[in-house]
Amino acid sequence: MRTFFVQIKCQLGRTYEVASALAEGEIASEIYSTAGDYDILAKFYIDDDIDIGHFVGEKVQVIPGIADTRTTLTFRAF
Repeated sequence: MRTFFVQIKCQLGRTYEVASALAEGEIASEIYSTAGDYDILAKFYIDDDIDIGHFVGEKVQVIPGIADTRTTLTFRAF
């Protein structure tokens, strides 16, 4: 199982809509509202055989209202 985070920048006025779509899709394990350059921080767990780039492109970036994403890969939990 691999863990990674995606920061999501939403189109103006669509943050709650995007967060709801993430929650309803049950693809993120945790979803947070953030201040700064990005509006949402979402934590994901996927199986080792799933490509992170394809997952983000096919499951996350297709959600209406998303303007930009930034993916952070993690290596080890302390």
